[in-house]
Amino acid sequence: MSSKQNPTPETTAATAADADTDTGPAGPRPRRLTYAAVLSALEGLALVAGGVWMLVLGVTRDGGDRQQAVTGGITVLVLALLPLLAARGLLLRRGWSRGPAVITQIMALPVAYSLLQADSVAVWAGVALAVVAVAGLVLLVNPATTRALGIKGPGRARETERQ
Repeated sequence: MSSKQNPTPETTAATAADADTDTGPAGPRPRRLTYAAVLSALEGLALVAGGVWMLVLGVTRDGGDRQQAVTGGITVLVLALLPLLAARGLLLRRGWSRGPAVITQIMALPVAYSLLQADSVAVWAGVALAVVAVAGLVLLVNPATTRALGIKGPGRARETERQ
C-alpha cells in the first residue's frame, strides 16, 4: 500500500500549500498579478502607518480632539485591512480578491485629487497616490490577470457549460 492511497495530514497540508504558490491550473502567476498585489499591499501599509500616526497624535494631544483623532486612527486601521487582504488574495490567486483591490484603487483616486489641490508637499503625495492607483487599476483589469484569477467574462460561463 503506497502513501498516495492513504494521505497523512502532513502530506495533505503540503499539497494544499503547494496549490497556493506561484503555479496553479493556468500555469505560473503573471508578473502583473504580483505587481498588483505589491501595490495593494503598499497602500495597505501606508494606511496602517497613517492610522498609527493618527492614534499617536490623538493619545498625546490635550484637548477635545483626542476622541476624534483616536476614532479616526482606528477607522483608518480597519480600512487598511481591505487592501492588505486583497493583496494576500491576489498573491494566492483568489478570484474574489480583485474586487476589493479595484475598490481600493477607485477610492484612492478622489483622495489623490484632493491632495493635488493642496499648496504644500501634499501635492507630491497626491501625484504618487494617483500613479499607484492608476497603475493598480491597469494591472488588475489586464486580461492576463483576469485569466490567472480564473475570472470569466460575460457569456463565457455558458461556453464552458456547453463543453
